[in-house]
Amino acid sequence: MFETVVFYVFAAILLLSALRVITARNPVHGALALVLAFFTAAGIWLLLRAEFLAIALVLVYVGAVMVLFLFVVMMLDVDLERLREGFWKNLPMAAVVGGIMAFEMVAMLATRHFGSATSTRTVAAHYSNTRELGRVLYTQYVYAFEIAAVILLVAIIAAIALTLRRRKDTKSQDPARQVAVRRAERVRLVSMPAEKER
Repeated sequence: MFETVVFYVFAAILLLSALRVITARNPVHGALALVLAFFTAAGIWLLLRAEFLAIALVLVYVGAVMVLFLFVVMMLDVDLERLREGFWKNLPMAAVVGGIMAFEMVAMLATRHFGSATSTRTVAAHYSNTRELGRVLYTQYVYAFEIAAVILLVAIIAAIALTLRRRKDTKSQDPARQVAVRRAERVRLVSMPAEKER
């Protein structure tokens, strides 16, 4: 019963934070809501006894959110000085997100003590959910996994193509031209008359 209540609370937080990601006008608030959404999804994975997925979600996605935020800042040309000036304005949103994440961690720890004994599933001593995940992923869902990998590869190439801007005011080296250079193009011998002693 307690785990069911925690699950529905986490699901509601996940839906609200996901809606906040697409409705927030401030990119900082959107990034914070995205962090909260990923963290809450990791909590739901923990409730489902999928510890590997939960840790991977926190390490990969919550860590990569900062890279995503920097990407958004670079694409939108957001003035960083104005963002620094608005630190105290963004502090309440950050405090709310941090408080909810702390509540979720406490709720996850409380399920170990207040959860019903019948809801816990007994598994063998050598059971590994990482191995089980790999077996299901590469047998039953192998085609969907490969399609998702191709879509992510196309997205990476598109992101690089969108952000790669050739600026005329920057200087760069061309190693191929440096190697192919000839002595006559770089060295000039100048004959100068010898100085006479006075």
